[in-house]
Amino acid sequence: MSISSFQCIGLVGKSHHSQTKATLTRLYEWLIARGHQVIVEYTAAQQLDFSCNTASINQIGQEADLAIVIGGDGNMLGASRVLARYDIGVIGVNRGNLGFLTDLPPDNFEDPLGQVLDGDYDTEFRFLIEAEVHRHGDVNSHYTAMNEVVLHPGKVAHMIEFEVFVDDKFMYSQRADGMIVSTPTGSTAYSLSAGGAILTPNIDAFILVPMFPHTLSARPIVIDASSVITLQISPDNRSEQMISCDGHITLPVLADDQIIIRRSQQKLRLIHPKHHDYFEALRSKLGWGSKLF
Repeated sequence: MSISSFQCIGLVGKSHHSQTKATLTRLYEWLIARGHQVIVEYTAAQQLDFSCNTASINQIGQEADLAIVIGGDGNMLGASRVLARYDIGVIGVNRGNLGFLTDLPPDNFEDPLGQVLDGDYDTEFRFLIEAEVHRHGDVNSHYTAMNEVVLHPGKVAHMIEFEVFVDDKFMYSQRADGMIVSTPTGSTAYSLSAGGAILTPNIDAFILVPMFPHTLSARPIVIDASSVITLQISPDNRSEQMISCDGHITLPVLADDQIIIRRSQQKLRLIHPKHHDYFEALRSKLGWGSKLF
C-alpha cells in the first residue's frame, strides 16, 4: 500500500498529560514534515501550543485514513469503540503501563511508524461485543465494548443469582459475585485477573468467567463468538446489579432482567508494524521467561 492510502491522519490523545503533550507535538510536526494532512481531536488539540485542524473523534473516523492514538490501553479502548464504526485503520503510541494494544514506543516511534506509512504493515481485525438489558420484553439500555461485559453487584460486593443460556439453551445457574464475558482482546485484561484463559486475537470466541462462584466446580468456559449469551437475573435478587462495559459505561440491572450479549457487527481495523509478534508482547508485558536454548 502506498503512502497515499494514509494521506489524512487523525491524532487522538489523553488530555492534560505532560508526556502525551510532548509526544503529540513531536508526532504532529513529524507527520506535517512528511507531507501528511493531520487532524487533531478536539480535546487533544487543547494541549498544543499552536493552531491546527481539529475535529471530533467521529469526524476523524469519517475523514481520516488512519487514526493514531497516544496513551495507554484505556485510551485505545475508548477511541476504538468509536472508530470501529468507520473504515479507518488504528494504531497506538504507548503512553500507558502495559500497552497490549499500543505497539509504537513513545521515544522512537519514527522508524516503525514511517514503515507503516510507507505501506509496510500488518492488518488485524478485532471484533467488539455488545450488551442489551431487556426489561419486561423491551430493550432498556445497550452498549458496545472492546474488552468485556461484566455483570457485578455494583458498590457493595454480594452474591448474585442468575441463569446462563447459550443460543437459548440452558447452560447452568450461578451464585457468584458476577460474570465476565470477554472477547479475545479482553482476555489479557479483567478476565485474566479473574482466572480466565488468554485467547489469541485470531480466535473467534468468547470466554465466560464466573467471579468468585459459590461452587468450586464453576470454571471459565470458551464458546463460539457466533453464539448469543443470555444472563437471566433471578426475580429474588433484592438489590440493583450493574453491567459494566470495558469498566467504563455502567448499565443498571434489576431483578428478572435479561442481559443479551452477542458479537457486534463492528470490527476494529488494527494496524501493526510489520512482523508484529503477539507472543513477544505477552512475554514482555506479563514477564514470561525467555528461550532456554
